[in-house]
This record gives sequence, C-alpha cells and structure tokens, in this order.
Amino acid sequence: MFYYLAESLVEHVRAFNVLTYITVRAGGAAITAFLVTLLIGPALIRRLRQLKIGQFIREDHVKDLHALHKSKAGTPTMGGTLIVASTMASLALWGRFTNRLLVLATIVLCVLSALGFLDDYIKIRRKHNLGLTAKAKFVGQILVGLLVGFYLLRNPITTSATHLSDRDIINWRELMSGLAQQGLAGGSSSGERIWQLLPAGLRERAERNPWDFAWSDGAREELRQALNTILAMPDLYDPSAMGPLPLTAEAHELLETKRVKGALSEPEVLRLNRLVLEATFPDCLLSTQPDLQTKVEVPGFRWLLIPLGAAYVLFVVVILVSSSNAVNLTDGLDGLAAGASIMSLLAYTAIAYVVSRSDWSHYLFLIYVPEAAELTVFGAALLGAGLGFLWFNCHPAEVFMGDTGSLALGGAIGTMAVLTKQELLLIAVGGLFVLEALSVVIQVASFKLRGKRVFRMAPIHHHFELAGWSETKVTVRFWIIALIFALMSLGALKLR
Repeated sequence: MFYYLAESLVEHVRAFNVLTYITVRAGGAAITAFLVTLLIGPALIRRLRQLKIGQFIREDHVKDLHALHKSKAGTPTMGGTLIVASTMASLALWGRFTNRLLVLATIVLCVLSALGFLDDYIKIRRKHNLGLTAKAKFVGQILVGLLVGFYLLRNPITTSATHLSDRDIINWRELMSGLAQQGLAGGSSSGERIWQLLPAGLRERAERNPWDFAWSDGAREELRQALNTILAMPDLYDPSAMGPLPLTAEAHELLETKRVKGALSEPEVLRLNRLVLEATFPDCLLSTQPDLQTKVEVPGFRWLLIPLGAAYVLFVVVILVSSSNAVNLTDGLDGLAAGASIMSLLAYTAIAYVVSRSDWSHYLFLIYVPEAAELTVFGAALLGAGLGFLWFNCHPAEVFMGDTGSLALGGAIGTMAVLTKQELLLIAVGGLFVLEALSVVIQVASFKLRGKRVFRMAPIHHHFELAGWSETKVTVRFWIIALIFALMSLGALKLR
C-alpha cells in the first residue's frame, strides 16, 4: 500500500519517494510484522486455549523424553497462523504485489501453511499426536513444488548477461579500433549502426585520432557507458540497416517473441541487444550463458552451472519438499525451529537484495534476478513475524507453531532459495536443518540395515536432550550453529 501511495504523491511531496526504496520497505515490513505479532499474539493464544487447541504428547514413544516434555501437554498449538497472519498484514502495507516473485512466494507460504493447518486440525480432532499421513503430506508438498517448478520453467525469472562490464570486454583495442574503422568506412553494417548511435563527441575524437582513441583509458570507460545506453534502445536491431548477423537461437527466439507480442519487456530488450553486440564483435566480447532459468549455480565456483533443462522442475520439487520437512523435523523444542528459521531468513533476505542488483551480482559472479528485490521485503516481513512469534515461543513456550508454521517457514525458505537462484547454497544457509534431517535418515537407515540406533533418539536435538543437556542449552547452542551456517553462506558469496 505504501509503495503505491508514494508513487501517487511523490510528484507533490518528494519526501514520499523514500517509501519506494527497497531497504526502507524491508525495514518497515520487519518492524510492522514484529509489532503486529506482539499485539495479536496474546489474544490468539487465549483463543486457542478457549478452543482447547493444545499439543498432545505421546507417552508410548520414548518414556524418558515423555518425562521431560509431559509438562508441555495442553500448550496451544497452530501458532503458525500468528506468523502467517502477521506476515500478510505487513506485506499488505509494505509489499508491491505487482511483483510476481512476491506473489509466488506468498502463495507457497499460504498453501503450505494451510496444509500444516489441516494436519494440526486432524491431530486435535483425533486427540492424538498423528495427523495427516506422511503420504498425504508429501502429495501436498509435491504438488506445490510442481506448480512452482512449471511456472519457473515457462516464465523465466532471470536473463543472461545484459549490461557490459569491464571484464565482459576481452579485447578493448580491437573493439574501439573496429568501431572507428566501420564508422569511417560507412555502409550498412551492425558496427556502422552502433557507431552512429554513439555520442557525437566520442565519435569526433575517434575520427580525429583513431590511435589515441583505441589506447585511451578514459575513452574506454566512456565507450562502455555509451554502449550500455545503446543496449537499452528497443529498436537497436534493424536488419535493413545492419545486414546479416550470425545471431544465436536465443536471439531468434526473442525476435519471434517481439513479432508475436509486438514488443519486448525491458530485460528482454537488454538481452537481445547484448546478443546483437556479441554477434557484431565476437572476438571482442565475452559470450554469455543462455537458459540460466534452468541452470543451477554451484557455490564457490565462478560461473560453474549445472544445466538441468526440464528436470529443473523436479529439482524445485526436491528443494521445497526437503526444506519444509527439515524445518518440520526441527520443530521439537521451545523456540528451536523459530530461531533457526530466523537465521536462514536473514541470510536469504540479504541474498535477495544482492542478486536483484546487476552491479553487485555481476561483481560477485551471481546470477542476476531483476525482480528479486521484492523478496527482500518478503523475507524481512517473515523474519519480523518470526521474531515476534519467538517472543511467545521461547522456553517455557506459551504457544507452539505446529505444522501450520513449520511447513510454511520451511517452504518459504526453500522458495527464496529457488527464486534467488541460489538453490545449492541452501545446504549452507539451512545447515542446521540439513543436520536435523540427516540424523533422521541415518537413524532409520541404521536401524533397518543393522538393527541398531546411532543416536539415542532422532531428530538429533532429542539425542542431546536425552544425553542430559537442558532444553534451553540445546536450543541456544543450535541457534549458534544456525547463525554460523548463515554467516558462512554469506561469506561464501565472495568465494569464487
């Protein structure tokens, strides 16, 4: 709301322009979500108690653990509704819902929260700790993953390189001398057309002294800026004025899109013009990677991409199912899942801002996602709501998030990983969740194959509880581990 209000009022009062800034709206979203959670939290908890929506503790599972947790019986659950409601209220004020990535992330959050709500509701109706069957949960999560995956396959959220940087130009001298020679020679060529679009002052200096022009550092930077300005021109490519060009299949697809739709979007225009420039000066410019929407970046390596093609849809399914279940498994102690999720959200909120900027993403060799800026607001709102929920969920917890919250938080973190094109980095960002899930896999595999357990109980936080650690000590130490993983993942952005 504030974004659109600012747009309508900025002509009259320039100060309103501050409400369009991503950083301002992200900060406002976090604070708003936190305050909304604090305001409505007590009333929601009282209402849950009145409805007798409390947690059931299984006595027949592990007796030692039951002895530790039996005092939690009856504590209100389904507190995830508080997180989702506060997040949505905050986004209604600070979000820009014309951004499709924000809409997609919000849909995943709400749908998985609804799935978790259904699971919690069945548990309460049956007065038992078992809700939806594992198969039913998986089906719901897989369907959400398939919808997201197919959408991204059909509607790319990123484009390959568009603007030119210094390292994109691999032969400055040949580029500058080639432009000057084609400009002076005249005729119909792509080089001649680009030359005529350069600023008149730059062309005059090149015509007066081509040698100095080709070797001048100042002229290089001026030319790079001028070429970036030309790249934004919707009608740069003109076959009649440029002559034949060896355009790539990607360029022909963009031209066909322009023919059918009548016009290209701004990112598509930039990409087409970049391909035209690469075809005009193939020995001077670095060729860029096509089809980035179905490629996965490997952290720690410079432009090492794994091409998945249509299999990218299944990859998205794996990420969303894994992340939502991993957070769900971690939700076993007061404040543990909420605190760990805050660490992961903090990391991906920062990453969303970085990859939404062409300069920063290019400098760090990250895939550029132009629309990811709004995910910064989404992540900040969810982070603020998580902090507010932790206010009531810290030991001794007044409310549990239940599957309503854990599936939603896990799905949101996984969705941010996919929409920022930092999918594999999720292993580091959510390192604690990975350890929790791995402990369950190891425990089950060991028991089935060897008839022995590796841990006293899985997930691993219960192992430490049964080893004698207090619940608070386990939670705080696991928070520290989650924070270290998040900080390591941010540091890894520079390691290439």
